[in-house]
Amino acid sequence: MRYVDPEILEKANRWLVPFFDAETQLAIKELIAYDTETLDDSFYKSLEFGTGGMRGIMGVGDNRINQYTLGKNTQGLANYLKKEFPSEAIKVAIAYDCRHNSKSLARIVAEVFSANGIQVYLFSDLRPTPELSFAVKYLGCHCGIVLTASHNPPEYNGYKVYWQDGGQLVPPQDKEIIEEINRLDYTDIRFNANEQFIKYIDKQVDQAFADASVNNGSAQVSVEARQNLKIVFTSLHGTSITMVPRVLEQAGYSQIGIVQEQATPDGDFPTVVSPNPEETEALKMALEQADREQADIVIGTDPDCDRLGIAVRDQNGKMVILNGNQAMVIKTHFLLEQWKRQGKLDGSQFVGSTIVSTPMLQKIVEDYGVTYMEGLTGFKWIAKMIKDHPELSLVGGGEESFGYMVGDFVRDKDAVTATLLICEIAALQKEKGTTVYQYLQDLYKKYGFYREALVSMVKKGKEGAEEIQRMMATLRQQPPTTIAGSRVTSVEDYLPGTKTNLLENISESLDLPSSNVLIFNTEDGSKIAARPSGTEPKIKFYISVNGPDEVTLEAKIASIQSDLKLT
Repeated sequence: MRYVDPEILEKANRWLVPFFDAETQLAIKELIAYDTETLDDSFYKSLEFGTGGMRGIMGVGDNRINQYTLGKNTQGLANYLKKEFPSEAIKVAIAYDCRHNSKSLARIVAEVFSANGIQVYLFSDLRPTPELSFAVKYLGCHCGIVLTASHNPPEYNGYKVYWQDGGQLVPPQDKEIIEEINRLDYTDIRFNANEQFIKYIDKQVDQAFADASVNNGSAQVSVEARQNLKIVFTSLHGTSITMVPRVLEQAGYSQIGIVQEQATPDGDFPTVVSPNPEETEALKMALEQADREQADIVIGTDPDCDRLGIAVRDQNGKMVILNGNQAMVIKTHFLLEQWKRQGKLDGSQFVGSTIVSTPMLQKIVEDYGVTYMEGLTGFKWIAKMIKDHPELSLVGGGEESFGYMVGDFVRDKDAVTATLLICEIAALQKEKGTTVYQYLQDLYKKYGFYREALVSMVKKGKEGAEEIQRMMATLRQQPPTTIAGSRVTSVEDYLPGTKTNLLENISESLDLPSSNVLIFNTEDGSKIAARPSGTEPKIKFYISVNGPDEVTLEAKIASIQSDLKLT
């Protein structure tokens, strides 16, 4: 007989009662009998809220996405909403992406809310995540839910929670809601739907979102310039096909070549290894089509349409993919220049970013006399900046992981509006006889050359999670004193919230919430951050280097990767 951890078996047996459906019970019995490794991973912990909500592999158990784990979340959230708004008619908006079970899970979430007497506005078909953020404010909802696992592999799904401002949950509400959820048993979930509280929404919100995207993403671009820009777009089998072409066409773009092989929503993502526009391979078909059609720009979005990959032609006419930092500095500089020309920069504006993004952004923002704010990884922190500083207007917000938002009408990264914005930039550059690539080179010449690299190490399962913990512990207990021959001058540890100047042996407090992130700054201006992912079984290392020219920067990155054994 196979050995089963008694603690794991006890947790699994709690699911073998009549409250759980027969299919779930059978699946658990088969795991106990034949697959103790998967059983362990399914029950060794409960799914937790991370950087982008809750994500996990679909299946049975406490550590899986299923109707019971999501039902429990929803019941806890419903209880919390009723406590927070005791005298109001509570309203919730729900959307979902192209993933397997997203539609059925969204319906279950809607049913639980309705069973608790909460009005639900449910999209009848898949929609981009930024449209859900928009819908929360547009419909005057108290919160919103989107069923998505963003760019994770096909076996994943997830559950993001948005608050009244359209931003994702942040402290202290996230912890308060988690405490409410943890007080519940699965048998406390109300699954009995009350249909009078479920209303389907589509066209009204779609048009309002499209109008707002065009209004916020447009610049002063001529009709001819837009019509002359050749675009290749791929939705990578995701939700953006429902909105990106529509917004581009509404703005006046007519030459939009859609990668038809990837246009149909499909949770298996059959034409790519990973539906992540951060990966070069994901844009392969779009790049090939761009060369066939002699397109000027390639856009690819992730499945829930909050991230976008961008490729443009270099000085030799070859398509090159911009990394997230490069795309972010181009869009931010362009917006700042637009605001400046329109006389709108008066000292009451800001730009938001994250601690693992390029330091180049701060140099650009402060050059325009605009406030620069930096938060932890995730756009929920930029949304919090907006809420915490009503006296300031957001010009734009971005992070290295291919996300950007224009203004604050959406309080999350928004590939719909960001796509329109980069096309506006490309159209203007083409009309002037230059390119987006040259725009970037001009920024490097003015502000200094920067290069970034991201190294992600996948560590799956319980053992992987423990290995990631050991890696972070080692970096804290035995931190490097030099990296690639350059002395480490300071260490930022966001877990205790301290920054230590190693040259003067002085520590100061960091004014950000506790997070498992380490940043090492070196004498030559390099910055290396280590951070376990909040949404995937990975540990990530973010590297940023800079200098007066770009010749030595790639070699410097390679040296850092070798020194830290990241290759």
